Amino acid sequence: MEPNHIYVRGAQQHNLKHIDVAIPRNKLVVLTGVSGSGKSSLAFDTIYAEGQRRYVESLSSYARQFLGQMEKPKVDHITGLSPAIAIEQKAVSKNPRSTVGTVTEVMDYLRVLYARVGTPHCPECGRVVTPQSPQEIADRLATLPAGTRFQLLAPVAQNRKGTHLDVLKTARADGFSRARINGEIVDLTGKLPRLDKKLKHNIELIIDRLVVPPAPDDAFFARLIDSVETTLKVGEGVLIADMGDESLLMSEHNACAYCGISFPDLSPQLFSFNSPLGMCPECQGIGTQMQVDPDLIIEDASLSILDGALRWYGNLAKKKNRWTLSQLQAIANHYKVDLHTPWQELPEHFRHVLFYGSGDEAIHFKYESSNEDHSWTGESKRPIHGIIYHINRLFRQTKSDYTRRWYASFMNQRPCP
Repeated sequence: MEPNHIYVRGAQQHNLKHIDVAIPRNKLVVLTGVSGSGKSSLAFDTIYAEGQRRYVESLSSYARQFLGQMEKPKVDHITGLSPAIAIEQKAVSKNPRSTVGTVTEVMDYLRVLYARVGTPHCPECGRVVTPQSPQEIADRLATLPAGTRFQLLAPVAQNRKGTHLDVLKTARADGFSRARINGEIVDLTGKLPRLDKKLKHNIELIIDRLVVPPAPDDAFFARLIDSVETTLKVGEGVLIADMGDESLLMSEHNACAYCGISFPDLSPQLFSFNSPLGMCPECQGIGTQMQVDPDLIIEDASLSILDGALRWYGNLAKKKNRWTLSQLQAIANHYKVDLHTPWQELPEHFRHVLFYGSGDEAIHFKYESSNEDHSWTGESKRPIHGIIYHINRLFRQTKSDYTRRWYASFMNQRPCP
């Protein structure tokens, strides 16, 4: 039965003089007193310290290395104590990596908790991800209703293009006589099918066909174990149990058998945004990213691109950069746009292309140059990346602080998606 009080006997921490106190549980309790009366010594240095110490000692030696362990307080006896957390008064430096969880150390306990009792799920389909041994898979299949007919399939090609002739020849040489190709049962002992190399195909080798007996049968289970092991070996750890109207997809890897995504074993570091193992690769665990803001590229929407509507290009009418002007003119010609038109009056699609690129749409460019000695011309046809792509690329590539500040002037801090 859960105790109703926390009993402290003989508390002697710091300036406490053998204090005895009974504190009701599940209540909001306030300790008051003049400065130096021992409020913090009782709350933080005695009750909290002993609660945390007992909790940490209950963990494994591996988990304890991630948690700070406190010394045993000077107290004769404490009963009715639960694992404790404390939010202390202290000066906190401004740090983008500091949160309420890290400052109060609650995050340390949560990381250990999730690593020990958490159940991983696939981020794509939401299914539970658990590795299964051949024995566990066989046990699960053996619990199917009596009389259930099923066949064990080993996937050797999933949604992959090609003729897969080598795969089928190897399967036949290894003694497999049947396969399911794109949902159709195919006999591998005769002429092998010619698959269209431009289309995606699914190929599963049929390893065995079984019927669940009405009563436990050692011979059936031995055959099932052997077939499951063979199927997992051929299917590289993935098995399909096809029952006609439904099928089970199982894997011996710590991976989602449906999406093909593998996962590492859960550890406290995976739940830390300050660890390379747990931090987001895009924002490095900060939670925000420097992203280009299209509004910061526009200088004056009432001007044309040639007159300085976009900060990225500047006032092209006053510049002698023929290369940039020829590139813009080629893009404008492709979309039948006049560069003298004010920015706010340009077609939305053209403005989107300048900012985000043309995608797969190729644009025809012509180049020409001449001087006193020689001249040359050329042409190409290619998609364009867009202003935002180039700002992001150059911001990360430049080694000059001055240049980086220039690119950063087009950016804002935004939450990492």
